[in-house]
Amino acid sequence: MIAEDRRLAPAPPLPRIGFLGVGWIGRHRMKALIDAGLVEATAIADPSHEMAEEARKLAPEAEILPSLEALLKSDIDGLVIATPSALHAEQSIAALERGLAVFCQKPLGRNMDEAGTVVEAARRADRLLGVDLSYRFTEAMAAIREHIASGALGSVFAADLVFHNAYGPDKPWFYDKALAGGGCVMDLGIHLVDLALWALDFPQVTSVTSRLHAGGKRVSRPDEVEDFADATLVLETGATVRISCSWRLHAGRDAEISARFYGTQGGAGFSNRNGSFYDFGAEAWKGTGSEVLTKPPDDWGGRAALRWAKRLREDRRFAPEAAELVTVARVLDEIYRSNMGS
Repeated sequence: MIAEDRRLAPAPPLPRIGFLGVGWIGRHRMKALIDAGLVEATAIADPSHEMAEEARKLAPEAEILPSLEALLKSDIDGLVIATPSALHAEQSIAALERGLAVFCQKPLGRNMDEAGTVVEAARRADRLLGVDLSYRFTEAMAAIREHIASGALGSVFAADLVFHNAYGPDKPWFYDKALAGGGCVMDLGIHLVDLALWALDFPQVTSVTSRLHAGGKRVSRPDEVEDFADATLVLETGATVRISCSWRLHAGRDAEISARFYGTQGGAGFSNRNGSFYDFGAEAWKGTGSEVLTKPPDDWGGRAALRWAKRLREDRRFAPEAAELVTVARVLDEIYRSNMGS
């Protein structure tokens, strides 16, 4: 009997990726992608030659280029962007219009209009667009979403999400609203809004109220950058979502990060451990009882970029869930508008 020829088709080539902005976050994403063997890092651009040289240590064959324009003219399939927020929309659109897939550091835009323009550019170009909303990709938060979807909580009627940081950003542009789009809401609250809506399968948000503070006083000018924020979202399901975030809070630890969901049949929550920015666990609750769903360690930091790269290797085309990015941006806009009474 002649053996059947079962030779496998060759694997598709690794996507050729350019990296725009290779500070700490950009290099972390770059290392995760290279270590996973998912991309070929071929080009790097950063205003700091020192940062570019540090990044090239991760990919010695990569070419250091002087600008975004030079990157766009190079032979790449996709672009990873980790630059200041004010640049994200314009740079993403330029790459998409060149036919490149894009993975961008959050936020995609400083407001809903910018985010929506990028998503529409991706749709027109039919190219894959991803944003580094990384907490979705922790094992703990994935377990919470699965637990909610299973019906174990019954009807979810409330959620409390918190991201308090004992530190503030170390780059001056974070404190300029024209450059950053906002303060702790844009930096940290974006994760909380995304987690709440993602865990609940993106129900419509019907109303938003908020109070923002800077230096202990209520924010009263459109150009002020908040360092503490409370917001309440009401969903079309009737559920209430409460969000609180801050920079430089006297919290007694490096960070306090959690997302807790309460339903008619039970509750479940994700939270950091011992003030860590990296270690998370998840629990389910029923009455006075609790069940551990996940516990650290979990190497989740580069997982959002890895998912994008895996999809890119298989299919560069536009993914419809990118529309979720516009929904999150709209809620952030409403948080800022509500505080100003408009």
